[in-house]
Amino acid sequence: MTALDTGPAPAPRTFFLNDPVIRGIVYQIVVAVILVSFIAWIIGNTAANLAAQNKTTGFDFLWKTAGFDISFTLLPWTRASIYWEAFLVGITNTLLVAFIGIIAATMLGFTIGIARLSSNFIVSSLATIYVETIRNIPLLLQLFFWYFAVLKTMPAVRESFELPLDSFINQRGIFVPKPLPDPQFGFVWIALAVAIVAVIVLRRWAIKRLEATGKRFPVFVSSVAILILLPALVWLLSGADVAFEIPVLERFSFQGGVQLPPEFLALLFGLTIYTASFIAETVRAGILAVSHGQTEAAMSLGLQEGDRLRLVIVPQAMRVIVPPLTSQYLNLTKNSSLGAAIGYPELVNVFSGTALNQTGRAIECIALTMLVYLTFSLLTSLIMNWYNARVSLVER
Repeated sequence: MTALDTGPAPAPRTFFLNDPVIRGIVYQIVVAVILVSFIAWIIGNTAANLAAQNKTTGFDFLWKTAGFDISFTLLPWTRASIYWEAFLVGITNTLLVAFIGIIAATMLGFTIGIARLSSNFIVSSLATIYVETIRNIPLLLQLFFWYFAVLKTMPAVRESFELPLDSFINQRGIFVPKPLPDPQFGFVWIALAVAIVAVIVLRRWAIKRLEATGKRFPVFVSSVAILILLPALVWLLSGADVAFEIPVLERFSFQGGVQLPPEFLALLFGLTIYTASFIAETVRAGILAVSHGQTEAAMSLGLQEGDRLRLVIVPQAMRVIVPPLTSQYLNLTKNSSLGAAIGYPELVNVFSGTALNQTGRAIECIALTMLVYLTFSLLTSLIMNWYNARVSLVER
C-alpha cells in the first residue's frame, strides 16, 4: 500500500426507492392512503345524497313496531313485535335451514361420493347420473321445482296423505306430532350430554389402545349402547314423561302438532340435494388422492372392505376433502338467501326485504344482513380450519 492510498472508496449513493424494503413500505402507504380516501369519498357522497333526499340514517328503527306477520318462526312473534325481533327471527330461520342442510348434505354427499367409486356398475352409474344432473341445473330452478311442481301439487287439506307416526302432508306442508316433555325430562337431556362426552372419551381411548397394542375395541357398538342405555336408564329412574300433541283436522286446517311449511321444505330439499352433488365429487376426489398402496396394505392386514374404507382410506382422504368441503358449507349457508324467491322467511326476505321496504333504511338493513352472513362464514371457516389442522399431516 502506498502513501497515497486512503482506504476503500465509498459506495456510490443510490436513490432510496431502489431499496426494496423502503420501496415496499412506500407502496403500502400509498395504497392505504388511496383506499382510505376512496372509502371517505364513498361515505361523504352517500351522506350528501341522503341529505339531498331528506332521508335520515341510524339504527333507531330497530326498536320500532314492525307491524307485519311472519309465516314461520321458532321465536315468539306478533304484529306488535319490533324490527330487532324480526332481525333475530331472520337469523334463526337462516341458521335452522343451514344447520340441517349442512348435516343432511354431508351425509348424502359422502354416500353418493363413495357410491361413484363402487365396483357395482348400477350403483356407480346411478351416482354419476345424480351428480351430473343435479349440479348442472341452477339451484333456483331446483327450488322452484320442489316448491311449485312437488309440494304445491300435494292434495288439499281435507285430502291430506297420512304418513306414519300420526303425520300428514298436504299443500300447506307436513304436520307432525309436537313433543311436550315434562320438567323432569331435563335430566334426560343432561344424561344424553354426558353420554356424548363418554363416547368421545371412549373413542380416544380405543385409538390409543389400538396404537399401543394393535387390539381393536368395538367402539361403534359400545357408543350406540351408551347413547341409548344411559338416557333410557335416567328416564326410567327420574320418572320423566313426554306427551305428544297430535295434529287434528279441524274445519279449515290441522290444529296442534308442528307444521313444517312447504317453503321451508322446498328450500331444505333444494339446498341439500344440490350441495350434496358437489360434496360427492369432493369426496370422490379425496378418496382417489389416496395412494392405491394404502388399500393394498390394508388388504394385506386382512381388513374387510368396510374397515379399509373407514379406518385407512377416508381418514387420509379427509386431508384433501376438508378444504373444498368448507367452501360447500359456506355456499350452502349463503345460498339459503334464495329462499326469498319462494317465500321462506329467512334473513334476506324478512330484514332486507319487508323491513327495508317499510323503514326505507336500505343502508342499515343491507349492512346488518351482510354482517350476519360474514359472521356465519367466518365462524364456519374457523371451525373447519381447526378440524383441518387436526387431520392434516404433521411434518417432522
